[in-house]
Amino acid sequence: MKILVTGFDPFGGEPVNPAIESVKRLPDTIAGAEIVKLEIPTVCYKSLEKIDAKIQEVNPDIIISVGQAGGRTGITVERVGINVDDCRIPDNEGNQPIDEPIFKDGPDAYFSALPIKAMVKNIQAAGIPAAVSDTAGTFICNHVLYGVRYMCEHKYPGKKSGFIHIPFMTSQAVDKKNTPSMSLDDIVKGLTAAIEAVVKNEKDIKVTGGHIC
Repeated sequence: MKILVTGFDPFGGEPVNPAIESVKRLPDTIAGAEIVKLEIPTVCYKSLEKIDAKIQEVNPDIIISVGQAGGRTGITVERVGINVDDCRIPDNEGNQPIDEPIFKDGPDAYFSALPIKAMVKNIQAAGIPAAVSDTAGTFICNHVLYGVRYMCEHKYPGKKSGFIHIPFMTSQAVDKKNTPSMSLDDIVKGLTAAIEAVVKNEKDIKVTGGHIC
């Protein structure tokens, strides 16, 4: 099995992004699966183009994207991506679409194709806070979650994809009063546990994961 794991570059004025920093530190093999790592730009469509090119190059079975969700208290595995860009800030090239579909011919939403509840359970078993998330927002993280699922459905049938949000890492929270954070080591540990669950669970487990944010 081959898994492509992507992480965004820094955005929003932050000097670092724990997404790509944690992806870089992942083992090259997890639970027997080969891990291919890719940095992607926090830019509408260019992020998807870079992922598309890498899929063509390495032909992964699964694509997992990782993004920063500053303010969240744990690692959150996304359930669904919606077909809308409504960017609260400009992306890294100044684009700021508002209430625009990501793909005009796409459905309103795509669910993750990953075993999200098994992933959460395995992250928690590793001693890291985790939960299912029912919103990936409407910025570039959602853009990539939805966009990669669209590509898999239209261009790469049989491939699975999904998205994981991670908190600020500790160094980012130094000047952010009362803001949750997580050490980079723990983020890497949690992501590794999540990927182990993907490898070991063809189908998801049947446990509750619904909540009100």
